[in-house]
Amino acid sequence: MSLLFMVIATTLFAGLAMAFGAVMAYIEEMNEKWIGEGFEHSVLAFGGGALLSAVALVLVPEGIATLSPLNVCFWFVAGGLCFMLLDIYLKKINTPATQLAAMLTDFIPESIALGAAFATGSNSAYLLAGLIALQNIPEGFSAYRELNTNATYNPRKIIITFSVMSLLGPIAGVTGYLWLDRQPDVISMIMLFAAGGILYSIFQDLAPKVRLENHWGPPMGAVLGFVLGMYGFMLTASS
Repeated sequence: MSLLFMVIATTLFAGLAMAFGAVMAYIEEMNEKWIGEGFEHSVLAFGGGALLSAVALVLVPEGIATLSPLNVCFWFVAGGLCFMLLDIYLKKINTPATQLAAMLTDFIPESIALGAAFATGSNSAYLLAGLIALQNIPEGFSAYRELNTNATYNPRKIIITFSVMSLLGPIAGVTGYLWLDRQPDVISMIMLFAAGGILYSIFQDLAPKVRLENHWGPPMGAVLGFVLGMYGFMLTASS
């Protein structure tokens, strides 16, 4: 099986996780009485854990491999600042697509980095693909709930839109695979930029929504999300 096919398959799989998250949100919405409010918070917490593991175990370790400390700091902070400015802009124009924009700004640079990781033969390529998929599920869940508050976006339209957007993954992944395999510095910049943006998103969008009064289970979602990424990292490191 060619590496190019694997890039297309893994990025598409990771992208379809957005639609899967939207389906989960739709099911939760239809069965809210018996599923309970804690389910949403647990899903968001799990996403936060998965995102954090992607930052700590893949994006930052890979990103710091070829750059100087000052460059590492610059690109990491630049990612956080750009995500912050985008967040401010979207709030200012009062769009119901804040979570959607955040999801795509995570997914596209990560898919580019994933394609480049396959091209360079990095052992973390499959781990990164899995972590992208894991984080896209709760992000799709959250983006669906945000869009569904607007009458313009019905559930069917949202799920179909997310499915179509998954094609951005293979496009970005193939771009990274074909043009960035011999530019390790650029790959590192992209990874650190994405890591800074993701860390901003965790504490801006996900973490504040996790806590639920008189419920102690949701924070364990973050622990489970991170430990799953850590387990995958350990398997990759030992192979």
